[in-house]
Amino acid sequence: MIESTGVTTVDLEAALLTWIPQQRWFAAKGTPVVSLDIVERVRIGARPDVTAEHLLVDIGLDAPLAQNPQVQRYQVPLGFRSSAPDEVAAWQLPLPGYDVVVYDGMRDPAIISLYGDALAESASFGRIDFETLAEDSVDSGLVGRVLGAEQSNTSVVLGEVLLLKLFRRISPGVNPDIELHRALAEAGCDNVAPLRGWIQTEEVGDLSMLGMAQDFVVDSAEGWTAALASVTDLIAGGATDAFAVESFELGKAVARVHADLATELGTSRRPASELVQEITERVEAAALVVPELAECLPAARELIARARSGETTVHRIHGDLHLGQVLRTPLTWLLIDFEGEPSKSLEERRRPDSPLRDVAGMLRSFDYAAHHLLVDGAGPDGAGLDEAVASRWVEQNSAAFCEGYASVTGEDPRATEALLGAYELDKAAYEAVYEARNRPTWLDIPMRAVRRLAPPART
Repeated sequence: MIESTGVTTVDLEAALLTWIPQQRWFAAKGTPVVSLDIVERVRIGARPDVTAEHLLVDIGLDAPLAQNPQVQRYQVPLGFRSSAPDEVAAWQLPLPGYDVVVYDGMRDPAIISLYGDALAESASFGRIDFETLAEDSVDSGLVGRVLGAEQSNTSVVLGEVLLLKLFRRISPGVNPDIELHRALAEAGCDNVAPLRGWIQTEEVGDLSMLGMAQDFVVDSAEGWTAALASVTDLIAGGATDAFAVESFELGKAVARVHADLATELGTSRRPASELVQEITERVEAAALVVPELAECLPAARELIARARSGETTVHRIHGDLHLGQVLRTPLTWLLIDFEGEPSKSLEERRRPDSPLRDVAGMLRSFDYAAHHLLVDGAGPDGAGLDEAVASRWVEQNSAAFCEGYASVTGEDPRATEALLGAYELDKAAYEAVYEARNRPTWLDIPMRAVRRLAPPART
């Protein structure tokens, strides 16, 4: 029992058992949860009206045949108050019978500020350690606020100068987001925000990374938001190529990041047949989850097989690149969130891969930006979005991106047509699984791409 809050660990575990599966960042949606154990519970700090605790939680899953491991570990920052402010009421845990309100601490600016102070002091609480790259690299007393929508991680802002991101699902080992940011800092890369510190824990010699702090980029716009503005303008009668200049510059930024990662962390060669086999297995596994994919499998196997000859260069890449993972500043594009696809294991996310995977991810993101309004058959204020116009926007921005990439590397990604197409199909199948599980009304977006790349056989 933690005397400062009065809530027993047993009751907290019971509340979390129903609360965690409902959170956006829970990675095993649709899989029965059979157990929950709090393995670490420490007090991070307190103010007169609020107390912060940090939990590491092991969740047991009833998934003997699933890709997910039997046990997944998550971190859960909690806030404790005598009454809940309106802004945190929606994030409250079900704990009847207590005179204290317990809620997601990352929704409370006061709790966020306590984490900032812990980072500034390089503090340790139990097995939770706050580290900085250099002394005085983080100031204390920074005011906290929540940033944007929550996904597989939670990001908050401190003092409008730092971005603190917590990795909700925890895996033993060095997190690639921290690892790659440090490598890019060594290279002097201008297309990422500098790393300032991180949070870690160690258990029986196994190091796990819990979060990271880097410079917060003021006056920046998310690439997805900027692209949607272009599509909205297109609906209103604007030019289809208005965003192409930005897409060209984005291609240059991605190519520079790839070049720096290759220089700092090295390259190797892999038989294309190995990559093709892995892509085929992922697409076939996706078809077991999304029945609509099954009719496209024959053509999908044929498309992927075209890329099986020769060797290809692999190195560390972003791993989950799309328009939501880039920021447009007044000067340049920045890449963020190098953690990789959240559904993959840490080992898989750290494995070198072809830079074409990142290119394919961005091409798929252009397709999403242009076509997501077609899900409901209308754009803003009921204005229709024509399929042909949307497709033309995708083609122009995809071409501009590849041309920008080629201006740095000297090689146009489209020249490796077979492998690029295989990666696009791989990504579309991954998206189909995600949409089927989380946003069924959006499933048609990736399925349009799958059917374009691998048309189903006519009956």
